[in-house]
Amino acid sequence: VVYLHGMFQAQIALMRDELHIKEGEVDLALLYIFAMFNPALGVTTVIPDMDPTKSAQVNPAHIVEAILTHGVTNAFGSPTIWKRVVPYCQERGIRLPSLRRVLMASAPVPPSLVRALLEDVLSPGASVNTPFGATEAMPLTFMDGRELVEETAARSANGGGTCVGRPLPGITLRVIRITDDAIPTWDESLVLPQGAIGEIVVKGPVVTRTYLNRPQKTAEAKIQEGEDTLWHRMGDVGYFDAEGRLWFCGRKAHRVETTQGTLFPVPCESIFNQHSDVVRTALVGAGPRGRQIPILVVEPLPGKAPRSNAERVRFTEDLLALGAAHAHTRAIGEVFFYPGIFPTDIRHNAKIQREKLAEWVGRIVGKGEVEGQRR
Repeated sequence: VVYLHGMFQAQIALMRDELHIKEGEVDLALLYIFAMFNPALGVTTVIPDMDPTKSAQVNPAHIVEAILTHGVTNAFGSPTIWKRVVPYCQERGIRLPSLRRVLMASAPVPPSLVRALLEDVLSPGASVNTPFGATEAMPLTFMDGRELVEETAARSANGGGTCVGRPLPGITLRVIRITDDAIPTWDESLVLPQGAIGEIVVKGPVVTRTYLNRPQKTAEAKIQEGEDTLWHRMGDVGYFDAEGRLWFCGRKAHRVETTQGTLFPVPCESIFNQHSDVVRTALVGAGPRGRQIPILVVEPLPGKAPRSNAERVRFTEDLLALGAAHAHTRAIGEVFFYPGIFPTDIRHNAKIQREKLAEWVGRIVGKGEVEGQRR
């Protein structure tokens, strides 16, 4: 991504004016690259004792020690890290009084994690925010943790996706019809009505214009509007609600197109993730687009993986019963149990690599032999 100084200045302005990060604060850089903003904001950077490529294995004691020792006021990191830090604090009755602001991004943030931070770990005046963006364009939206817990969590649990909030000042977001083809020129007819799921696109001063020496990639990701304006195609799908909030439904590449319609990962997985013996699930498709078979891959909690055929059948039936209760998950009839921890991205350890799970499913059942099998 070609990153210019004007974009950096626009990002600094949003962090200062909208996220209210002030000179003199202390930031814990749980994602190291974000420390580059701190000198421009007059903020001290604390580098935690952790392997940045293995954030899922972070020692929560080291994170807590850094916050308490250095009076950290701000921390940005993946929900994977906070899923380790929050239980550690809860079990020991530890509060983090200096921490005024927690920013979580890189993957859908469970409302239960936000609630636990607000109620059990942070001080009453502290905030939890879940901004939305990408390397090519960030930050784009702002979502207050209390609004997420009190107003949108129930909708997420029922398959509504993950609410990422309203656009920040100067940021224009739209939802357009889904296509894998390049879109050379912007046309308002691309825009879908409120409530319809489509690809999220954005324009604004924080949006990058090109990829270095990758003209084909640039053509696929950018839409020209006039001489000077570019829209960036996020590669994410979602929709706007009646309140003007954006809801994230997953990656466009991870949609599953069946003969009965298109399934999107986040709304579907949120239904099955409520099972008490499940860490997380992933929706993948087998077969050609338009005729894909939807398959649910499950990562059970440690010690909860089925050990016999009877346990496998019982676990599967429980999951399918959850899916049958909702129209958008009723067509999912195949369940596979993954032997271990899901593969995730190196930088955040949070984004499920569904392509690898789809390959794993394909190796097990053989091409064209998925339908009718339940593992």
